[in-house]
Amino acid sequence: MKSAPRILFVGPMLGVHPGWVPNPAEILAPNFSKEGYVCLLTSRVLNRYARLVDMMYTLVCERAKYDIVSLQVYAGASFIVDDIASRMAVLLGKKIVMVLHGGDLPVFMKRFPRWSYWVFKRANMIVTPSAYLQGALSQYGFESQVIPNMLNMKKYTFRLRNHVQPRLFWMRTFYEYCHPEFAVQVLEQLSICYPNAVLTMAGQDAGMLEPTRELVNKKGLQDKVRFAGFLNDEGKQLHFGSHDIYLNTNRIDNMPIAVVEAAAFGLPVVAMSVGGIPYLLKDGQTGLLTKFGDINAMVDAVCRLLEQPQLAAHISARGREMAERSAWENVFPVWDKIYRQVLGES
Repeated sequence: MKSAPRILFVGPMLGVHPGWVPNPAEILAPNFSKEGYVCLLTSRVLNRYARLVDMMYTLVCERAKYDIVSLQVYAGASFIVDDIASRMAVLLGKKIVMVLHGGDLPVFMKRFPRWSYWVFKRANMIVTPSAYLQGALSQYGFESQVIPNMLNMKKYTFRLRNHVQPRLFWMRTFYEYCHPEFAVQVLEQLSICYPNAVLTMAGQDAGMLEPTRELVNKKGLQDKVRFAGFLNDEGKQLHFGSHDIYLNTNRIDNMPIAVVEAAAFGLPVVAMSVGGIPYLLKDGQTGLLTKFGDINAMVDAVCRLLEQPQLAAHISARGREMAERSAWENVFPVWDKIYRQVLGES
């Protein structure tokens, strides 16, 4: 009888704090536990430096309780943490499965090729949520397995959008690179032909919330734009359920959970084609793609959905099919095979 894999998930596990988006590992771990896996997570500490200390403490002091380190890898300052954590895992003789996140990783790897190479070289297996990152990684000679980020599909009530209304929804963190102002500009232009058009914007603030509010006020759209804040599961059910079209305006993207969530609820997605988006969405099938920064093209795409019910329904239905690839029953067999392969059981 095969022993249950014992995994330590290492990364910013901050979803337990109000207003913070869960790390994909925080969604996976409880499901693995139900399958008999032994799962530990580190770290839930908000301060980055204290979090690193907590990670190192857990790696060392809990070393008898796990065999595999599932390291959540991000670009930027977080890569320093990934470097240190992977070095420690090697010193402790632990297997390492690196799980790559973020659409900015390819740029980071080009900027720091040698550093990236030596960190990735420590991995026994590398997993990416998209073929976009898989392709970027292959340029450095590394093979990887694509596994979509997981969704609990029971939380996403599907409604076919076969007659959409100009009720727009935007949900991302208010980062500069998410360009929330583009959504406001789309609403402004759309309102010329559709005076009843409205927009709801939701998500954690990361510096762009107030500038976006100021833009809304400057353009006189206060009665048309609602700011819903950070949404929990109940909030998502409410707001996705009461809107018909999802806008994705990012400049940097990989496999955004928010886009998959929108598709799972049945909202046709209009997205700017950057990073991993064209690997996730097929234009005219599971979404409508436009050139980055082209507000007119995004408005035209929204109008197509409003004026062509069959297209809206087709994208709504196909989008749900795409989202279902992220269901636990679809991703678990692949994860299970990888972890057992790393342990030498298959």
